[in-house]
Amino acid sequence: MIRLERNHLRWAAAAVGLIILGAGVGFGLSRLSSDRAASTGAASGDREVLYWYDPMVPDQKFDRPGKSPFMDMDLVPRYADEAAGAGVRIDPALVQSLGARFATVRRGTLEGDVAATAVVEFNDRDVAIVQARASGFVERVYDHAPGDVIRAGAPLADLLVPEWGGAQIEYLAVRRTADAPLIAAARQRLILLGMPESLVSTVERTGRPRTTVTVSSPIGGAVQTLGVRRGMSVAAGTTLAEVNGLSTVWLNAAIPEAMAGSLRIGRSVDVTLAAFPGERMTGRLIALLPAVAEDSRTLTARIEMANRGGRLRPGMYGQIVFGGGTEATLLVPSEAVIRTGQRTLVMLALEGGRYQPAEVRLGREAGGQTQILAGLNEGERVVASGQFLLDSEASLSGVEARSLDQAGGDSRPAAGAAIHRASGRVQAIGNGTITLAHGPVPALQWPAMTMTFKVPRTVDPNVSVGDQVAFTFDMAGGEPTVRNLTRQGAAR
Repeated sequence: MIRLERNHLRWAAAAVGLIILGAGVGFGLSRLSSDRAASTGAASGDREVLYWYDPMVPDQKFDRPGKSPFMDMDLVPRYADEAAGAGVRIDPALVQSLGARFATVRRGTLEGDVAATAVVEFNDRDVAIVQARASGFVERVYDHAPGDVIRAGAPLADLLVPEWGGAQIEYLAVRRTADAPLIAAARQRLILLGMPESLVSTVERTGRPRTTVTVSSPIGGAVQTLGVRRGMSVAAGTTLAEVNGLSTVWLNAAIPEAMAGSLRIGRSVDVTLAAFPGERMTGRLIALLPAVAEDSRTLTARIEMANRGGRLRPGMYGQIVFGGGTEATLLVPSEAVIRTGQRTLVMLALEGGRYQPAEVRLGREAGGQTQILAGLNEGERVVASGQFLLDSEASLSGVEARSLDQAGGDSRPAAGAAIHRASGRVQAIGNGTITLAHGPVPALQWPAMTMTFKVPRTVDPNVSVGDQVAFTFDMAGGEPTVRNLTRQGAAR
């Protein structure tokens, strides 16, 4: 009995010891956890937090930590030292593994701003309709058929016109009277009956009536239709044949709707045809047809070409290229452009291994090069290959794209661009523009007029509406751009 009680006491003492030991371990773990949390908080507290954000929605910023309203995840802090410097820093080894290539924004001219396929067609302005001038009968048809190429004056058919016989006999009788006014009236009657001048001259020379006339083609070209057969009767005005001239032909080219605004009537066009490989020809843009094809969103450009030797035949297939501009403009490789659907970007390669998206405004594209109208400066480096992955990394890091206004400007003239001088009065001042009523500019054949000029950010106008100014400008990128502006008089 006493031994049993001693065992119970031993078990109770052991239980009490385990309880005390567990409490001590728990207290120690809680102190360790608290110390670690405190040290972590102290470490992060040394860094200035700019804002918190969700990496999946980096554009949305929050002023305190917590759960993301978009995803089931904690918000991530953006520290001030991480935001030092523009753009996002990318490990050079990663950039190399991506095979990224770089290009420098440069000034140059586009090879050709529009290229398209084209098909040779007949010149529909060079058409001759051959008709019967009087009722008669077809006595003979010459050996021609639709599609034949004939010369000017080639005979088509012989017509017998009975009613001409009586009028010619009367004319010959009047000629024997030697009455000049009466003779002239009788001769005019023959012409009004539809007789050609050559037939009347033959009747005068031979003194005998002629009721058969040979109908000939007035121009050389291809016979489109031939509606006359031997023995048939024809009425006055019946179409006997239709001939399409071949001295000039048209090339109809399908031009994308977006490129139509850059074309001007009268521009020269380089043409290459599959029938004559390696041979370069030239034509001239004579019309842009008004209708746009709904399925392809293209409109038809009509180019006229001389057809020396009749070598160009309707239906031939070729390619056309409109001559490139002569003005120097900013260019980047077309592959460097990122089109998001809402805006257009390029990825800038900055110093220190940093990268930043930059918004740009594009112009024409040709020869693998794209014109930059705004958003970049000459000499900046852009990523030409691998930019999509770098742009994704910048988006995940919450890096904002450089806007068009932040790109700055260049007050220097374009390389090779001519500087023009003029004077005028300030009419209006806008954001990056100034409207001037200026005098003539003989070098550009401009009369006195009012127009708007582009003003780079580095040019400080320091003028007011109504001021008389002297200024210099060039045509960089096809836009008149002010390079220097000096006030000459105060506003009235």
